[in-house]
Amino acid sequence: MIVSALILLALLGAGVLVAAWLDRLVPAALGARRQAVLSPWRDAAVMLLRRPVKTEAPDAMNRALAPGWYLALALVGLSVVPVLPGTALIDSQVGVVIWGSCEALTIVTVFLHGWSPNAPFPLIGAYRYAAIGLPVMLPSMFVLIAAALPAESLSVLAIVDSQRELWNVVRQPLGLPLFLLVGLTLTLRGPFDYADGADLAGGTSAEDSGPGRALWQLARLAMLVAFSAMAAAVFLGGPLGPVLPGPVWLVVKTLAVLALTILAGTVIARPTPSRMLSLLWVVLLPLSFVHLVISGVLAL
Repeated sequence: MIVSALILLALLGAGVLVAAWLDRLVPAALGARRQAVLSPWRDAAVMLLRRPVKTEAPDAMNRALAPGWYLALALVGLSVVPVLPGTALIDSQVGVVIWGSCEALTIVTVFLHGWSPNAPFPLIGAYRYAAIGLPVMLPSMFVLIAAALPAESLSVLAIVDSQRELWNVVRQPLGLPLFLLVGLTLTLRGPFDYADGADLAGGTSAEDSGPGRALWQLARLAMLVAFSAMAAAVFLGGPLGPVLPGPVWLVVKTLAVLALTILAGTVIARPTPSRMLSLLWVVLLPLSFVHLVISGVLAL
């Protein structure tokens, strides 16, 4: 267990550093915006040194705790990911359910983050995110259940073990793209950045400053790493692979999904909230259900 914890902490630390770097490198390479690659470290130092700004009559407790809850959910979600075949920090028969709980609680945490400043833009971002995030959880449930069918178990360890001969990304080609949309929602990115969007001057983060803002951004990156590791385990076999040790394969696959998520968040345009809701209910939800049915038939 100690070894698993150390590997996951190393993965989290490396993933956060790489994600912060790619967050600037990918848009710059695509011409989306011009920023220095090293600016994340400068921005982090500025946020840590800046004095926090208080709004009038905030919910002080939730304002202080929301970033910590967000980070804690990322750590709990990461803990069910196997670092070696048959080895995970939390060896649970319902690992998929634990992850699903972290997804649902993320919506609550983001909402409280927008509620707590007692200001208009953060509150609008909170309500808008809740309206978009809740229907996204349904495709996530269908996709994860479909991935669990070949393993006949909700254990992430069993799902990884069922991919020794063939990865789920090959067996279920729609699974990973649909799950990427969940990752964009959990990490407030790209077309699902309705909580902290620029059109709301930062949304739930509009009134953030100082160390609190730095911790919120750290939590977003940590959730990105946790999601990428979960996707790597469920669809790419996690630590399974030839020659290299299991933890190395997990790191490589996690970083690949992480980079793909950042790229998707940069290149996919964001529709209006009403169009996104229509897309979720009319297209993505039925598509994920059809994906589950097909996966179930193939697993028989």
